[in-house]
Amino acid sequence: MRWSYKNITNTNAVTYLQHQLRVSPLIATLLVQRGIETYEQAREFFRPELKDLHNPYLMKDMDKAVQRIEEALAANERILVFGDYDVDGTTSVALVSAYLRTLHSEIDTYIPDRYGEGYGISNKGIDYAEDNGITLIIALDCGIKSIDKVEYAKQKGIDFIICDHHLPGDMIPDAVAVLDAKQKDCPYPYKELCGCGVGFKLIQALGMRRNQSIETFIPYLDLVATAIAADIVPITGENRVLAKFGLEVLNKNPRAGIRAMMSAFTLSTFTITDVVFKIAPRINAAGRIKHGNYAVRLLTEIDYEEALDFAKEIEAFNENRKQLDGEITKEALLQIETLQELDNATTVVYHENWHKGVIGIVASRLIETHYRPTLVFTKSGNYLAASARSVKGFDVYRALESCEQHLQQFGGHMYAAGLTIEEQKYTDFKTAFEKVVRETLPDELKKPELEIDAIIDFEELDDKTLRLLKQFEPHGPENMTPVFVTSNVFDTGNAQAIGKNGEHLRLFVKQNGSKPFPAIAFGKGALCAQTRNLQLMNLAYSISENEWKDKVTVQLQVKDFQMMD
Repeated sequence: MRWSYKNITNTNAVTYLQHQLRVSPLIATLLVQRGIETYEQAREFFRPELKDLHNPYLMKDMDKAVQRIEEALAANERILVFGDYDVDGTTSVALVSAYLRTLHSEIDTYIPDRYGEGYGISNKGIDYAEDNGITLIIALDCGIKSIDKVEYAKQKGIDFIICDHHLPGDMIPDAVAVLDAKQKDCPYPYKELCGCGVGFKLIQALGMRRNQSIETFIPYLDLVATAIAADIVPITGENRVLAKFGLEVLNKNPRAGIRAMMSAFTLSTFTITDVVFKIAPRINAAGRIKHGNYAVRLLTEIDYEEALDFAKEIEAFNENRKQLDGEITKEALLQIETLQELDNATTVVYHENWHKGVIGIVASRLIETHYRPTLVFTKSGNYLAASARSVKGFDVYRALESCEQHLQQFGGHMYAAGLTIEEQKYTDFKTAFEKVVRETLPDELKKPELEIDAIIDFEELDDKTLRLLKQFEPHGPENMTPVFVTSNVFDTGNAQAIGKNGEHLRLFVKQNGSKPFPAIAFGKGALCAQTRNLQLMNLAYSISENEWKDKVTVQLQVKDFQMMD
């Protein structure tokens, strides 16, 4: 693993914040690294408030969207709330449909089948609307490129309101209203909302028509926080406010469905990391293994006992998902070895029976072992379908563009993509992709990168600093958990390999005369012997909390270490 150190160019801002906030140089440096350079920016960062949320009517077409919904309510029209099958899509549908049902009884929901319909607005969904007398569709987390689908609906007398957060194409669908802050002519100040965030702004705007205060919408923020965490959007600005208050709802009074899922865990407090690794995979498992409707049903259920039954179904889907991705990962790793492709620049594997719903997860797992751009193929109808994942700094979408002549279709972004090809073109594509990556992947990107925020001594981790570091939460893109390096660190002699198979490493580390800190190094149990005999090391770590038997203690989460000569 290569270590890289963040640079600070604006040292004046560090000095300014240090004096204005009366904080250490370390805290001031971390703030400037995150683009916070003024007292007011720091106040909003440390003390986010609901009043910091922007007026939803600043978003282009919001007035048109609200007007059309009001007309539908007045005329008793049937409304269909349509969304994608992932976490962002299903939480969006749950949020908007739950609010609209407080105003109107004629609300239906629709999630497309991952395998039968694929991503986004579908003709089948529009046909469903026509067959059920629906005259308005609100599409969430999808639709910004659905030119033909919106036209198809218009021919059937069905209007569309699109709420999306993906980048628009050259043309915008001819819908009644298109809510997407990434449109070039949209003046909305914050551009990084997830799909559920856009849905929240829609119901906020509807509520303002009814003189409802922002406090009315706090109960919906558990859904928004879940979507923000799962969709890996920046935890900055408005997202930071929504995530902070959403986590409070999650921990104090979550909706029945989320509370039912949370009952499977013994945690007293859920962090954004817990949402990412515990709640989000379960919601996603419904669409991967069965159907996204199961997730919407869970998230909209009011009765807790009913929600517990739905949560058990979701848990079963997740267990099935874990078993599948575990088995497929083993088969894929064996395939790489059997085909003698350990030294390739890429990982491209295929089996016709691999489950399409988990190949993206498998691609990410394979990168953990073989750190290189990865594609996992399976059979899908008359074609082969793949999920692509990339390593930090390498644009896999552009690499696929270079192989476009071999592809049936593809889409995605820098680090993740999906594609289909004709089966007979698999070998030629695999060869072409390997060639492109081998020629364009720089040597420095062939090893995982660990970004270091600061070099510190343990004595800097006093109580005040630890309290302030806690206030940097919630963490996520553009506000990642700070990583520190401390030199001349040694284990006190109590290093242990722990876990079922001794896969993790438990340490108690000191520096010079400092107090000992408990530390955990996940996946490094085999290195236990290296840390003994008081040998000095450079330790890279983040600060975390360990909860055990209702007691919360500070511990270091080790990212990597280098033994010193």
